[in-house]
Amino acid sequence: MSRKKPLVVVTRKLPEAVETRMRELFDTKLNVDDKPMSHAKLVEAVRNADVLVPTVTDRIDESLISQAGENMKLIANFGNGVDNIDVAAASRKGIAVTNTPNVLTEDTADMTLGLMIAVSRRLTEGFETIEAGDWKGWSPTWMLGRRIWGKRLGIVGMGRIGTAVARRAKAFGLSIHYHNRNRVDLETEEQLEATYWDSLDQMLARMDVVSVNCPYTPATFHLLSARRIALMQPKCIIVNTARGQIIDEDSLIAALKADRLAGAGLDVFEHEPAVNPEMMELAKVGKAVILPHMGSATIEGRLEMGDRVIINIRTLFDGHRPPDRVLPTDN
Repeated sequence: MSRKKPLVVVTRKLPEAVETRMRELFDTKLNVDDKPMSHAKLVEAVRNADVLVPTVTDRIDESLISQAGENMKLIANFGNGVDNIDVAAASRKGIAVTNTPNVLTEDTADMTLGLMIAVSRRLTEGFETIEAGDWKGWSPTWMLGRRIWGKRLGIVGMGRIGTAVARRAKAFGLSIHYHNRNRVDLETEEQLEATYWDSLDQMLARMDVVSVNCPYTPATFHLLSARRIALMQPKCIIVNTARGQIIDEDSLIAALKADRLAGAGLDVFEHEPAVNPEMMELAKVGKAVILPHMGSATIEGRLEMGDRVIINIRTLFDGHRPPDRVLPTDN
């Protein structure tokens, strides 16, 4: 007698190849129109399914998890971060949580460097000038940006992505500085010629570029607060490809408007998908380059994420610990 396939509910549309493989392996319910599931639909899913596959757009909090049925065994997040999931509540309910680590590192690091260059060299302003028909030809004093070669880069969070950013930035001639909960190993420091700062405040005050690459947790909410933003030099630019809530967005806007910072490159926002209208205005005048949370959006990355989700589901239902299980202390 064949074993019953687990019922897997997927909250958003995934790449076709991933959905096809899921249908082959599991009893899969897909979200074909890709609209975020309502709370009522999520409740229905956790009550009936064996596995829920949510994304960053789904809030899987304690109140939702408390309504999970006896069959619910796994929340297999389609994403690296799990700040959208109450991991502790899931653990108390006997539900495992997994993510998709080591997949988005290189893509996010690429986007981080891209934003550094875009802000420093005024790339979007240049395009908009051509688009508007306002380009009158080359001039030696027009559209001057700042070179990144030789500048000091301060990385906030030297994990996988922060380290990947550092490797790229070193090749572009930036000197690498970082603040992290724990110092990285000596070999990595030597390879990157990186300087560790125990004090985040002291590092921020001396950098030309600050890149936010730490995970979002209660401890990192508004880590770049109004006080810390005020420590930065007026020539400094901030790049954030992590989570919007790590920066006090209102204080960042105020600093940009007052020319107390040179610019910002943002792929994430504090209240996304809503974007503060004042940030939109700053982007229009060249003080910010803003993108719609697309740092990990590559075909290769999304396919690999789907593979990780499938591996985690299969491993659990084969009676083993999923390779990417997240424990409450990890969140």
